[in-house]
Amino acid sequence: MVRAMQHMTSTQLYFRLLAYVRPYLWVFAFAILGMLISAATEVALPAAVKPFLDGTFVNQDPVLIKWTPVALVLLFVFRGIGSFLGQYASAWVGNKVVMDLRDEMFRRMLALPLGYFHDNTTGNLLSRFTYDVAQVTQAATQVVTVLVKDTLTIIGLFAYLLYVDWKLTLISLVMIPPIALVVRYFNIRLRNTSRSTQTAMGDLTQVVQETIDCNKVVKIFGGQAYETDRFNATSNSLRGYMMKQTAAAAANVPIVQLFAALATAVVVYYVTVQAQQNTTTVGGFVSFLAAMLMLTAPLKRLTGVAEHLQRGL
Repeated sequence: MVRAMQHMTSTQLYFRLLAYVRPYLWVFAFAILGMLISAATEVALPAAVKPFLDGTFVNQDPVLIKWTPVALVLLFVFRGIGSFLGQYASAWVGNKVVMDLRDEMFRRMLALPLGYFHDNTTGNLLSRFTYDVAQVTQAATQVVTVLVKDTLTIIGLFAYLLYVDWKLTLISLVMIPPIALVVRYFNIRLRNTSRSTQTAMGDLTQVVQETIDCNKVVKIFGGQAYETDRFNATSNSLRGYMMKQTAAAAANVPIVQLFAALATAVVVYYVTVQAQQNTTTVGGFVSFLAAMLMLTAPLKRLTGVAEHLQRGL
């Protein structure tokens, strides 16, 4: 069964995982609604910059001067409601999935033959109930939250950028192929190290459990030094795998951000030249630049979410 799952594709594994979310789709729908509201307000912020700057500072429109602060407050009120609704509903579903998984695992464990318990250590079984299921849950709910919200935000911001200046937006799309290659490489690395980390966590739990259960034997035969060495070796192995995971996750985001920064630099130069030639307004310049800069945050979260996703898978 485990070997079969290891050879399943990421897509197959993820759809298998999402099956546990299906009973709570009505709650998850509220999470999606909150994400939609939050994503819409993200796009509305740079879109409001152009009429605000051009209408107040350039044209001195009294109506805009009066109502812009009110609109700004309302925008952040809706943004706060959407963010709270999305996070709370997603967390509710996540905790229900944890409970369901543990319940199913426990019932499955009670039905397993005695040979299974001889072939698998107690520490590994305990680790699956405590450590592994938490990683799975993050992939089931938190990852979906980020994927939906930030994907919608990116699509909305790109649509706005195309509306403002489609030529410049297409130039900025050059960063997508190298970003995709970087994300794919680190996803594979995170998947492999996550599997090793789960095994090492089970081994560590097993050492601790055996030492507790056989405490009298250890003291009678003077096995403290042996058990200490065994624990240190297992703990150091786990530390090594965790550091490999951390290195892959830590390197992923800044490399992606570097490509995004290069694209932003090209855009800033191009828009600055347009401003000097009076082909764009101050509001248009600031609005386009704000939308470009706002793309970096969801891009960062989307690439960073690979760590939790690969752990869960």
